[in-house]
Amino acid sequence: MVEYRSPKPAVGSSSLSSRAKINDMNKIINYVKESYNELVYKVTWPTYKELTSSAVAVLYASILIALVVFVMDFCFQNVMEFVYPR
Repeated sequence: MVEYRSPKPAVGSSSLSSRAKINDMNKIINYVKESYNELVYKVTWPTYKELTSSAVAVLYASILIALVVFVMDFCFQNVMEFVYPR
């Protein structure tokens, strides 16, 4: 496919693409600034005590689920070995 280009560049005016690039860059910069301000001033971060208690709760829940899955697997294995002896 052949690309058509004008033989004479536009003189005395800024190109639309450069203005669009500047506008896009300003949007990105504004987004980063707003994100930073939200993280610093609006987010309520948990205290160390809250964080550790939540982590312990997740740990206990994970161990409990793993034990339940282990017991179910063990039971099904024994049932299958009883039904289909080797």
